Amino acid sequence: MEIPPYDQLMLPLFTALKVLGGSASIAEIDEYVGQHSGLPSELLDLPHNAEKSNQTEFQYRLAWARTYLKKAALIDNSSRGVWVISPDKRDLQTFDPAEIVRHVRELHKQERAKDDELAGPDDGPAETDAWRQTLHQVLTTIIEPSAFERLVQRLLRESGFIHVEVTGRSGDGGIDGKGIARINGMFSFHVHFQCKRYQGSVSASHVRDFRGAMVGRADKGLFITTGTFTRDAVRESTRDGAPPLDLIDGDQLADKLKELNLGIETQWVEQVHVDESWFRSI
Repeated sequence: MEIPPYDQLMLPLFTALKVLGGSASIAEIDEYVGQHSGLPSELLDLPHNAEKSNQTEFQYRLAWARTYLKKAALIDNSSRGVWVISPDKRDLQTFDPAEIVRHVRELHKQERAKDDELAGPDDGPAETDAWRQTLHQVLTTIIEPSAFERLVQRLLRESGFIHVEVTGRSGDGGIDGKGIARINGMFSFHVHFQCKRYQGSVSASHVRDFRGAMVGRADKGLFITTGTFTRDAVRESTRDGAPPLDLIDGDQLADKLKELNLGIETQWVEQVHVDESWFRSI
């Protein structure tokens, strides 16, 4: 078996949005299409480019499928990453992916005609942000492991945790630290966390080992990685009869760092518009 190319994922993606109520997050889309693809976990968890991204190859091709469907005006996305079916396409039942590809590539040629650049849109999905790739490289190859632990400590404090400590004791089942999560200033939970600076996918065995180390010592467990979690790892985190664990993958970590302005600065570009009608009215 092989992972289908992006054009063969367009219809399953569109179907997923329909089944999920017309809108869904990227994670929900990836999960639904993956579950109904018939592909084994080994293929679904295959990394795309572990050195530059924490995406799997399957997620990367789905991102391309979303890019083409968006350019063809079948779907759209909000600033928060929620994808929706375009209002005039809600009753659409099927379409020809090959026609979508031809249409989008023709649009791309028209857009680049002025620059005499006729290459197809194959540099990367439109939703892939360069800053995420840069951040992934910084976190996995530039800073030291101890610095990453301090970053997670700062992240938790900025998120409202108190008494956050980095322990990092070897032979402690992967527990890197602990803290207390305060909710609405009234409720508190003792949390043990593990922060794994990783370029691949965290497996179910890592999740089981971490749970085994924190059971009886904390109310909650938090597993943070720069990589991804395999589907078996996600299922293991919410397995019936076992204490649930919260998982934060590389994309979610990047979003949180951006939200809290921790090492990520958002710059707004000024646009100046000359109002010709105003001058004509003088």
